[in-house]
Amino acid sequence: MSNRKVIAIDSMGGDNAPVAILKGLGQISESGVHFLIYGNESVLSQHKLYLKQVSYEIRHTDAVVSSEMDVMSLLKVGKNSSMGQAIQAVKSGEAMAVVSAGNTGLYMALAKIVLKTINGIDRPAIASILPGKCGRTVCLDLGANAECSVRNLTDFAILGEALARVVFSKENVSIALLNIGSENAKGNRLVKQTSEFLKQVMPNYVGFVEGNDITKGNVDVIVTDGFSGNVFLKTIEGTAKYIVSELKDALASSLMSRIGALLSLPALNQLKKKMDPRLYNGAILLGLNGVVVKSHGGTDDVGFANAVRFTMNVLSSNMFARINDQLEKCKPHFEIEEKL
Repeated sequence: MSNRKVIAIDSMGGDNAPVAILKGLGQISESGVHFLIYGNESVLSQHKLYLKQVSYEIRHTDAVVSSEMDVMSLLKVGKNSSMGQAIQAVKSGEAMAVVSAGNTGLYMALAKIVLKTINGIDRPAIASILPGKCGRTVCLDLGANAECSVRNLTDFAILGEALARVVFSKENVSIALLNIGSENAKGNRLVKQTSEFLKQVMPNYVGFVEGNDITKGNVDVIVTDGFSGNVFLKTIEGTAKYIVSELKDALASSLMSRIGALLSLPALNQLKKKMDPRLYNGAILLGLNGVVVKSHGGTDDVGFANAVRFTMNVLSSNMFARINDQLEKCKPHFEIEEKL
């Protein structure tokens, strides 16, 4: 098993678990990957047919995590759940990564408790890849940290830069800071100070971008605090759903519209494929001592399969070496932030 990528799977997390999880794993045709699947064995055994083409092992767990749990309950029960045991497999070294579609807050809390943060990183961040007109963009933080310091945002820039190098296969990636305007005079005290700091420590920092730049794909990494990041992510998701819904209604509104839709079907299918959120499923909890990937809770098997493929891509990289290298380079400058 030492020559294979071993990935721990929380099979009980998510709206469509465990069927969507197992069906998604069954779509992984790449050789050299082995899954440790944590969950209720009696339930999972009913769906083993989906796994006939993959290498796997089922690890039984009884405990269930709930979104209503407080911290003490999470510590008592969570570590014995399918989510907690899958994370523990990364901690012990038995697995190289963990993937879950479970509750994001609980997942982050458990992962941080079990795996701890990378030495030099204060807080982990949620990062995802969003499609744009000119290319894809790594965006972070998307909800883990509502309030941030200059040091936190600088850490996110380092983490995002390392991830972008991996997923985009680029040596030099551009980094920008989300703001209410692209001019240097705009923004609050935090973004202005962070911008000045990033100019000193990140050679590829290009300055501010606005919300309407997110879907342009002109920069590789966009950094923001978790409050703003979560708001813009959900705004984009809601807008996309609204446009698709309105387009469907318009195309079905009359006979001529339906005929036009039929003639435009190839172009519409191409648009649908490009905007399909399942193709970009998989956010990574960056800054932890391990590869921790979050699948969207409501995803289907196609989306979960793509989250696993994203995980495999990260495992094929030297992301952690890049993070540590950048932290070393920034170390002499971090004392500046304490004086701000």
